[in-house]
Amino acid sequence: MSKKLRPVLLGAAAVAALAIGTPAFSAAAPAPLSASVRATGDLAAPAKKEIAMKLVSSAENSSLDWKAQYKYIEDIGDGRGYTAGIIGFCSGTGDMLELVEAYTDAVPDNPLAKFLPALRKVNGTDSHAGLGTPFVNAWKQAAATSAFQTAQNNERDRVYFNPAVNQGKSDGLSTLGQFIYYDAIVMHGPGTSTDSFGGIRRTAMQKAKTPAQGGNETTYLKAFLDARKVVMKKEEAHADTSRVDTEQLKFLNEGNFDLHTPLKWKVYGDSYTIN
Repeated sequence: MSKKLRPVLLGAAAVAALAIGTPAFSAAAPAPLSASVRATGDLAAPAKKEIAMKLVSSAENSSLDWKAQYKYIEDIGDGRGYTAGIIGFCSGTGDMLELVEAYTDAVPDNPLAKFLPALRKVNGTDSHAGLGTPFVNAWKQAAATSAFQTAQNNERDRVYFNPAVNQGKSDGLSTLGQFIYYDAIVMHGPGTSTDSFGGIRRTAMQKAKTPAQGGNETTYLKAFLDARKVVMKKEEAHADTSRVDTEQLKFLNEGNFDLHTPLKWKVYGDSYTIN
Protein backbone atom coordinates (compact mmCIF):
# COMPACT_ATOMS: atom_id res chain seq x y z
CA MET A 1 0.00 0.00 0.00
CA SER A 2 2.66 2.43 1.00
CA LYS A 3 6.07 2.42 -0.53
CA LYS A 4 7.45 3.00 2.95
CA LEU A 5 7.01 1.39 6.32
CA ARG A 6 3.46 2.48 6.95
CA PRO A 7 3.15 4.37 10.25
CA VAL A 8 0.82 2.58 12.60
CA LEU A 9 -2.76 3.72 12.62
CA LEU A 10 -3.89 2.81 16.08
CA GLY A 11 -7.33 2.10 14.90
CA ALA A 12 -8.34 4.69 17.42
CA ALA A 13 -8.18 3.83 21.07
CA ALA A 14 -5.69 1.15 20.29
CA VAL A 15 -2.38 1.92 21.95
CA ALA A 16 -3.88 3.55 25.01
CA ALA A 17 -6.28 0.68 25.46
CA LEU A 18 -3.66 -2.01 24.98
CA ALA A 19 -1.23 -0.25 27.27
CA ILE A 20 -3.57 0.14 30.21
CA GLY A 21 -5.70 -2.94 29.62
CA THR A 22 -8.99 -1.14 29.25
CA PRO A 23 -11.63 -1.48 26.54
CA ALA A 24 -10.83 0.47 23.42
CA PHE A 25 -14.12 2.35 23.54
CA SER A 26 -16.48 3.61 26.18
CA ALA A 27 -20.09 2.55 26.06
CA ALA A 28 -21.35 6.07 25.46
CA ALA A 29 -21.00 7.41 21.94
CA PRO A 30 -19.52 10.91 21.59
CA ALA A 31 -21.93 13.76 21.18
CA PRO A 32 -22.61 14.95 17.64
CA LEU A 33 -20.78 17.99 16.38
CA SER A 34 -21.71 21.06 18.34
CA ALA A 35 -23.74 23.74 16.62
CA SER A 36 -21.88 26.52 18.36
CA VAL A 37 -18.58 27.31 16.72
CA ARG A 38 -16.30 29.40 18.87
CA ALA A 39 -13.31 28.80 16.61
CA THR A 40 -12.46 30.77 13.49
CA GLY A 41 -13.19 27.83 11.24
CA ASP A 42 -14.88 24.47 10.98
CA LEU A 43 -13.06 21.33 9.89
CA ALA A 44 -16.45 19.65 9.53
CA ALA A 45 -17.32 21.86 6.56
CA PRO A 46 -17.39 19.46 3.58
CA ALA A 47 -14.49 21.05 1.66
CA LYS A 48 -12.31 21.20 4.77
CA LYS A 49 -13.19 17.65 5.81
CA GLU A 50 -12.11 16.45 2.36
CA ILE A 51 -8.77 18.21 2.87
CA ALA A 52 -8.40 16.55 6.27
CA MET A 53 -9.00 13.10 4.76
CA LYS A 54 -6.36 13.73 2.10
CA LEU A 55 -3.81 15.01 4.60
CA VAL A 56 -4.19 11.94 6.80
CA SER A 57 -4.05 9.64 3.78
CA SER A 58 -0.80 11.23 2.61
CA ALA A 59 0.79 10.18 5.89
CA GLU A 60 -0.89 6.82 6.31
CA ASN A 61 -1.07 5.63 2.72
CA SER A 62 1.38 7.76 0.70
CA SER A 63 -1.60 8.81 -1.40
CA LEU A 64 -4.20 11.56 -1.49
CA ASP A 65 -6.82 9.10 -2.68
CA TRP A 66 -8.31 8.27 0.71
CA LYS A 67 -11.40 6.68 -0.81
CA ALA A 68 -9.23 3.99 -2.37
CA GLN A 69 -8.48 2.76 1.15
CA TYR A 70 -11.91 1.30 1.94
CA LYS A 71 -10.66 -2.01 0.52
CA TYR A 72 -7.19 -1.85 2.06
CA ILE A 73 -6.30 -4.65 4.46
CA GLU A 74 -3.01 -6.20 5.56
CA ASP A 75 -1.03 -7.21 8.61
CA ILE A 76 1.77 -4.66 8.81
CA GLY A 77 3.57 -6.59 11.54
CA ASP A 78 2.93 -4.14 14.36
CA GLY A 79 1.36 -6.61 16.76
CA ARG A 80 -2.18 -5.37 16.11
CA GLY A 81 -3.32 -8.03 13.66
CA TYR A 82 -4.95 -6.79 10.48
CA THR A 83 -5.00 -3.07 9.71
CA ALA A 84 -7.72 -2.09 7.28
CA GLY A 85 -9.94 0.57 5.81
CA ILE A 86 -9.91 4.34 5.66
CA ILE A 87 -8.78 4.87 9.23
CA GLY A 88 -6.72 1.78 9.93
CA PHE A 89 -9.24 -0.29 11.87
CA CYS A 90 -7.30 -3.08 13.62
CA SER A 91 -8.40 -6.62 14.42
CA GLY A 92 -6.36 -6.58 17.62
CA THR A 93 -7.56 -3.29 19.09
CA GLY A 94 -11.34 -3.41 19.17
CA ASP A 95 -12.28 -0.88 16.55
CA MET A 96 -12.43 -3.32 13.65
CA LEU A 97 -14.76 -5.50 15.70
CA GLU A 98 -17.01 -2.54 16.49
CA LEU A 99 -17.05 -1.54 12.81
CA VAL A 100 -18.10 -5.01 11.66
CA GLU A 101 -20.72 -5.20 14.41
CA ALA A 102 -22.19 -1.86 13.32
CA TYR A 103 -22.08 -2.92 9.68
CA THR A 104 -23.84 -6.18 10.51
CA ASP A 105 -26.52 -4.35 12.48
CA ALA A 106 -27.24 -2.29 9.36
CA VAL A 107 -26.77 -5.11 6.83
CA PRO A 108 -27.19 -8.50 8.54
CA ASP A 109 -26.49 -10.51 5.39
CA ASN A 110 -22.99 -9.23 4.60
CA PRO A 111 -19.69 -10.93 3.70
CA LEU A 112 -18.07 -10.14 7.07
CA ALA A 113 -20.86 -11.18 9.45
CA LYS A 114 -19.71 -14.80 9.70
CA PHE A 115 -16.29 -13.63 10.96
CA LEU A 116 -17.67 -11.86 14.04
CA PRO A 117 -16.99 -14.81 16.40
CA ALA A 118 -13.39 -14.96 15.20
CA LEU A 119 -12.95 -11.19 15.51
CA ARG A 120 -14.16 -11.36 19.10
CA LYS A 121 -11.68 -14.14 19.88
CA VAL A 122 -8.63 -12.40 18.35
CA ASN A 123 -9.42 -8.98 19.83
CA GLY A 124 -6.47 -7.85 21.90
CA THR A 125 -4.02 -10.08 19.99
CA ASP A 126 -2.28 -10.21 16.63
CA SER A 127 -3.78 -13.61 15.82
CA HIS A 128 -5.32 -14.44 12.43
CA ALA A 129 -7.17 -17.45 13.83
CA GLY A 130 -10.47 -17.89 12.02
CA LEU A 131 -9.69 -15.03 9.66
CA GLY A 132 -6.89 -15.40 7.10
CA THR A 133 -7.39 -15.21 3.36
CA PRO A 134 -11.18 -15.78 3.48
CA PHE A 135 -11.54 -12.76 5.77
CA VAL A 136 -9.26 -10.60 3.62
CA ASN A 137 -11.28 -11.49 0.54
CA ALA A 138 -14.55 -10.83 2.36
CA TRP A 139 -13.29 -7.41 3.49
CA LYS A 140 -12.47 -6.44 -0.09
CA GLN A 141 -15.83 -7.74 -1.28
CA ALA A 142 -17.68 -5.72 1.36
CA ALA A 143 -15.59 -2.62 0.63
CA ALA A 144 -17.00 -2.51 -2.89
CA THR A 145 -20.44 -1.78 -1.45
CA SER A 146 -21.77 1.62 -0.45
CA ALA A 147 -23.15 0.11 2.76
CA PHE A 148 -19.72 -0.87 4.08
CA GLN A 149 -18.17 2.39 2.92
CA THR A 150 -20.89 4.21 4.86
CA ALA A 151 -20.20 2.05 7.91
CA GLN A 152 -16.50 2.97 7.76
CA ASN A 153 -17.36 6.66 7.39
CA ASN A 154 -19.73 6.52 10.34
CA GLU A 155 -17.22 4.83 12.66
CA ARG A 156 -14.50 7.28 11.60
CA ASP A 157 -16.78 10.17 12.52
CA ARG A 158 -18.11 8.66 15.73
CA VAL A 159 -14.78 7.64 17.22
CA TYR A 160 -12.27 10.11 15.79
CA PHE A 161 -13.48 13.00 13.69
CA ASN A 162 -16.42 14.34 15.68
CA PRO A 163 -14.67 14.13 19.07
CA ALA A 164 -11.56 15.85 17.68
CA VAL A 165 -13.49 18.67 16.03
CA ASN A 166 -15.73 19.14 19.06
CA GLN A 167 -12.74 19.36 21.39
CA GLY A 168 -10.95 21.69 19.01
CA LYS A 169 -13.92 24.04 18.89
CA SER A 170 -14.27 23.90 22.67
CA ASP A 171 -10.60 24.87 22.96
CA GLY A 172 -11.12 27.79 20.58
CA LEU A 173 -9.00 26.34 17.78
CA SER A 174 -9.03 27.21 14.10
CA THR A 175 -9.59 24.76 11.27
CA LEU A 176 -5.88 23.92 11.34
CA GLY A 177 -5.96 23.37 15.09
CA GLN A 178 -8.96 21.08 14.75
CA PHE A 179 -7.07 19.10 12.10
CA ILE A 180 -4.02 18.82 14.35
CA TYR A 181 -6.31 17.30 16.99
CA TYR A 182 -7.88 14.94 14.45
CA ASP A 183 -4.57 13.61 13.14
CA ALA A 184 -3.42 13.03 16.71
CA ILE A 185 -6.57 11.21 17.83
CA VAL A 186 -6.37 8.94 14.77
CA MET A 187 -2.84 7.87 15.65
CA HIS A 188 -2.91 7.89 19.44
CA GLY A 189 -6.51 7.11 20.33
CA PRO A 190 -9.04 9.15 22.34
CA GLY A 191 -8.09 7.86 25.79
CA THR A 192 -6.74 9.67 28.83
CA SER A 193 -3.44 7.83 29.30
CA THR A 194 -0.17 9.68 28.83
CA ASP A 195 0.31 8.34 25.30
CA SER A 196 -3.25 9.04 24.14
CA PHE A 197 -4.77 12.15 22.59
CA GLY A 198 -6.11 13.17 25.99
CA GLY A 199 -2.70 12.78 27.58
CA ILE A 200 -0.99 14.78 24.85
CA ARG A 201 -3.53 17.58 25.23
CA ARG A 202 -3.10 17.56 29.00
CA THR A 203 0.68 17.86 28.64
CA ALA A 204 0.31 20.74 26.18
CA MET A 205 -2.08 22.59 28.50
CA GLN A 206 0.53 22.42 31.24
CA LYS A 207 2.84 24.41 28.96
CA ALA A 208 0.43 26.83 27.25
CA LYS A 209 -3.14 28.10 27.47
CA THR A 210 -5.66 27.23 24.79
CA PRO A 211 -7.28 30.13 22.90
CA ALA A 212 -10.46 29.46 24.90
CA GLN A 213 -8.39 30.11 28.05
CA GLY A 214 -7.05 33.34 26.58
CA GLY A 215 -3.87 31.88 25.16
CA ASN A 216 -2.19 32.33 21.79
CA GLU A 217 -3.15 29.58 19.33
CA THR A 218 0.27 29.29 17.71
CA THR A 219 1.97 28.96 21.08
CA TYR A 220 -0.52 26.37 22.24
CA LEU A 221 -0.43 24.28 19.05
CA LYS A 222 3.37 24.23 19.09
CA ALA A 223 3.21 22.94 22.67
CA PHE A 224 0.71 20.30 21.57
CA LEU A 225 2.85 19.18 18.63
CA ASP A 226 5.97 19.08 20.82
CA ALA A 227 4.13 16.84 23.28
CA ARG A 228 2.87 14.65 20.48
CA LYS A 229 6.35 14.17 19.02
CA VAL A 230 7.61 12.91 22.36
CA VAL A 231 4.90 10.25 22.32
CA MET A 232 5.49 9.37 18.65
CA LYS A 233 9.17 8.72 19.25
CA LYS A 234 8.37 6.11 21.88
CA GLU A 235 7.30 3.64 19.18
CA GLU A 236 9.44 2.71 16.19
CA ALA A 237 6.56 2.74 13.73
CA HIS A 238 5.77 6.35 14.69
CA ALA A 239 9.30 7.63 15.13
CA ASP A 240 9.36 9.52 11.83
CA THR A 241 7.67 12.78 12.81
CA SER A 242 7.58 14.39 9.37
CA ARG A 243 3.77 14.46 9.39
CA VAL A 244 4.25 17.01 12.15
CA ASP A 245 7.48 18.70 11.04
CA THR A 246 6.96 19.12 7.30
CA GLU A 247 3.18 19.19 7.24
CA GLN A 248 1.40 20.52 10.32
CA LEU A 249 4.18 22.78 11.59
CA LYS A 250 4.67 24.06 8.06
CA PHE A 251 1.03 25.16 7.84
CA LEU A 252 1.25 26.63 11.35
CA ASN A 253 4.41 28.61 10.57
CA GLU A 254 2.77 29.89 7.40
CA GLY A 255 -0.18 31.11 9.46
CA ASN A 256 -2.58 29.02 7.38
CA PHE A 257 -5.14 28.58 10.15
CA ASP A 258 -7.99 28.16 7.66
CA LEU A 259 -6.21 25.42 5.66
CA HIS A 260 -6.84 27.43 2.51
CA THR A 261 -5.50 26.05 -0.74
CA PRO A 262 -3.13 25.61 -2.38
CA LEU A 263 -1.55 23.43 0.28
CA LYS A 264 1.95 22.09 -0.25
CA TRP A 265 3.71 19.75 2.18
CA LYS A 266 5.97 16.74 2.54
CA VAL A 267 5.59 13.48 4.43
CA TYR A 268 8.48 11.01 4.63
CA GLY A 269 10.22 13.04 1.93
CA ASP A 270 7.40 12.84 -0.59
CA SER A 271 5.81 16.06 -1.82
CA TYR A 272 2.05 16.64 -2.02
CA THR A 273 -0.16 19.45 -3.25
CA ILE A 274 -3.86 20.23 -2.92
CA ASN A 275 -4.89 23.02 -5.28
